[in-house]
Amino acid sequence: MGHRLSRITTRTGDDGTTGLGDGSRARKDSLRIAAIGDVDELNSTIGLLQAEPLPEPVRAALTDIQHDLFDLGGELCIPGFENLPEARVARLDELLEHYNADLPRLQEFILPGGSRAAAIAHVARTVCRRAERAIVALGSAEAVRPACRQYVNRLSDLLFVLARVLNRHAGGSDVMWEKGRTR
Repeated sequence: MGHRLSRITTRTGDDGTTGLGDGSRARKDSLRIAAIGDVDELNSTIGLLQAEPLPEPVRAALTDIQHDLFDLGGELCIPGFENLPEARVARLDELLEHYNADLPRLQEFILPGGSRAAAIAHVARTVCRRAERAIVALGSAEAVRPACRQYVNRLSDLLFVLARVLNRHAGGSDVMWEKGRTR
């Protein structure tokens, strides 16, 4: 897959283009580069979440997810290349079922927040939704496998669920939205 970076400062992007994994160049404002950048930002945000105290099974799941996101970025970086196995979408479904099982049913919307780790998980969720929109936009112009779109869709759901799990792990609970709240 593509070339490994041996030099970081190449100056080849000074013209507003960047190299793709197949050796071709794309404008830095292209739909493909936007999708790659949003997936990269999502991975970095999950890396920030990983810096927090987390239950070990959550940490392990997030580490796997970071690797998956790197694979997804690689797939987006090489047009026509398949790098994210469809089984990884099924793995997110399994994690969703596992972590949802012990959570109380929601009767109202929740606000992003609670513990620091949960708040970061909510930020990661919103970045994930942006990455999903970018992948959908790219898919409107160029071929993108459904597994790429499905993966980020499931991941945003999982990050929401993990925020709830992390609030409980910290000894708290969801921050509930209060309908009709007045000051």
